[in-house]
Amino acid sequence: FNGKNVFTSTNVAITVTQDAAGLLNIGAATLTKTIALGSGSTVGQIEAAIDEVNLQRATYGSQQNRLEHTINNLNTTSENLTAAESRIRDVDMAKEMMNFSKNNILQQAAQAMISQANQQPQGVLQLLR
Repeated sequence: FNGKNVFTSTNVAITVTQDAAGLLNIGAATLTKTIALGSGSTVGQIEAAIDEVNLQRATYGSQQNRLEHTINNLNTTSENLTAAESRIRDVDMAKEMMNFSKNNILQQAAQAMISQANQQPQGVLQLLR
């Protein structure tokens, strides 16, 4: 097992250090279980070590589930904010297009009035001739 013959040694150590636990901010406790294979309660010690490993796996699993849930919530929030920003920008675009059209119509009306005002003196001059 990982280059070691488990059944020829008298001790087998299973270690999960603080570095591995620190990734999920689980705590500073270091899990170390030493199993003396030559003693009479070997099966009990192995079961205790397995139980401890399972407990740590459950702890890591619950932390992973919470992280995944947080990631999903943050993704949903980000998507909602992007959609809201898009709606705001779309509304502003529609408002600006309306203002542009209004100003364009006002400009055309002003040009038409100036054109008519320029034609009136010419009409008076034609009457006088």
